[in-house]
Amino acid sequence: MSDFNTNEYLQGMEDSDSLDVKPAEDSAKTSAQSSDQDAENVNRAETDDAQSDANVSADSADSADSANIANSSESSESSESKDNKDADDSSLTPLGKAKKEAAEYLEALQRERAEFINFRNRSAKEQDRFRQHGIIDVLTALLPALDDIDRIREHSEMDDSFKAVATKIDKAFAKFGVEKFGEKGEDFDPTKHDAVLHRPDPDATKETVDAVVEAGYRIGERVIRAARVVVSSPSNS
Repeated sequence: MSDFNTNEYLQGMEDSDSLDVKPAEDSAKTSAQSSDQDAENVNRAETDDAQSDANVSADSADSADSANIANSSESSESSESKDNKDADDSSLTPLGKAKKEAAEYLEALQRERAEFINFRNRSAKEQDRFRQHGIIDVLTALLPALDDIDRIREHSEMDDSFKAVATKIDKAFAKFGVEKFGEKGEDFDPTKHDAVLHRPDPDATKETVDAVVEAGYRIGERVIRAARVVVSSPSNS
């Protein structure tokens, strides 16, 4: 049986402990270096942010100074203009001031009066235009009936009651400015006549209305419907 050496056993344990402690010390040292690097990065980032904020503040201050200078210049000009006006007013006598104020009031009154007259004229024109459109709509709807009345007048005798109704219709349209045109023998005008037929006439020297197929209607210078006519034309045309 071999002898157990206590001293060798204890020496072996001490060597093992020294090997385990060294890696732990190296790990702690590495961790400390990493923490120092992180702290340095944080400090650098904070320094950059502070510098950026300082630049922004400086730009804002420059803009504010420029705005203040512009406002000060405008205020100075306005103040000078007001001072000049006050100086002019102070040099006037009470009668002169009264005359100046009266002239200003008169100018404002004349301007307002001119605007009111223009507004009244525009309103009157609009009302006339709307009224005319209404009349045109009614007339257009009644044109076939008016044509039938004209045909009856031309080709047969009307009794007294029918004739009275037709006369009232004509008077009603005349009251609203509606004018009927288109008569046999008048000169042919393409702006108000619609030629449905040209009939050569050796005795004619110019184009004239030979017969009216349908009468024309107008309001003022506005033609609502051209008169449909037969035109008598010179033979050599």
